[in-house]
Amino acid sequence: MFLMIHMGIGKVWKLLLLKDIEPGASQDWLTSLGALGERIRDVFEKSPTLIVALYTVIFYSIITLMVLTVFILLNRRKMEKTQVLEDELNEKYQGLLVDYFFRKDIADKVEKELKRIANSEFNRGILINQIIDMSVNMQDKEKAQLKDLYIKLGLKEDSLKKVYSKKWHENIKGFRELAFMNIREANERIIKLLNSPNRILRMEAQIALVRLSDENPYKFLDFLDQPLSVWEQITIHELLIQHNLSAPDFSQWLKSSNLTIVRFSLQMIARFNQTAALPGVLSLLKHDDDTVRKEAIRTCGELGQKEALPVLSEIYYDEEHQNKEEVLKAFGKVPDATYLEFLNGVLDAEDDVRLQILATKAMENLDEPGVARLIKLMKSKSEYKNYRIIIRHVLDRRIY
Repeated sequence: MFLMIHMGIGKVWKLLLLKDIEPGASQDWLTSLGALGERIRDVFEKSPTLIVALYTVIFYSIITLMVLTVFILLNRRKMEKTQVLEDELNEKYQGLLVDYFFRKDIADKVEKELKRIANSEFNRGILINQIIDMSVNMQDKEKAQLKDLYIKLGLKEDSLKKVYSKKWHENIKGFRELAFMNIREANERIIKLLNSPNRILRMEAQIALVRLSDENPYKFLDFLDQPLSVWEQITIHELLIQHNLSAPDFSQWLKSSNLTIVRFSLQMIARFNQTAALPGVLSLLKHDDDTVRKEAIRTCGELGQKEALPVLSEIYYDEEHQNKEEVLKAFGKVPDATYLEFLNGVLDAEDDVRLQILATKAMENLDEPGVARLIKLMKSKSEYKNYRIIIRHVLDRRIY
């Protein structure tokens, strides 16, 4: 088999190199080509089926390789020309934009020149990028002038066209351009794309709406049906801090049907210490979803409000293990000697070491009453309890 394949490859190379064509025929390329065609036909007619198949595969492989090589070379040449043109335009636009801002006497002339150069979609796209790059380091007054130029040059229509495009990557470009220029004409369209099946498009729509909102940068949460991923939450929160935006009252989303939004709102209530939202947080301590209850319990501890302790002590024994841990952590963050007996009862009733440790730490945080009770329990000579070792370790300052 391998011998036949080897022989077949050898014959094909001979045909392609015209080694078996008569010397006189090589003088006329048409004659040589005709002779080559005749030889190929003869070889195909006289060869076994396997060799014919091999010839066919090799022939098409060579043709495909040649076509791909030509295509790659042409495309590379085109990319090089495009890059050179882009570099030239970037340099020219930068100079014109600097003249526009710092040479007021020729501002009108510069504007006309920019219109003349930006005569194609490619050129306008590069100009938009230059304007956006320049706006990053500008103050509000200069940004307003740049926005005015952006509108005068008709670039706003290019960005709007991208937003309404059927191509998602074009949508994203449009979102970013309008967000940088603070243009809100397409907000309704962006809101519609909040629930796109494309995760990247959803996130970019969220980011754009954060920047394009006046009083409430998280208003888009009212329209979001898709899950709000952890990455999206982090990105949006960083935008809030980076652009020094005011945090809204997150309690307005505690009743959302989207549980990811509810959990995110609880985290933000804790992050911004929105103690006024405590009633809404307490209402979630009896929510049907375990993860929502867990986040609500954690938020109660972060807010540090004693009003939450009665409800936390009430729900403790009905909760699953992880939520019990969060309840005890909350009691540790909000010391109140009124609940010493509750914590003592937890320590005595629970067999899980983790829960016993958390209850002991919460009692220790009560200072004198809690420490005195722990010492009494540790030295008690009644029935042996395994938590005595835990108490000893918690009270040992060399360890904690």
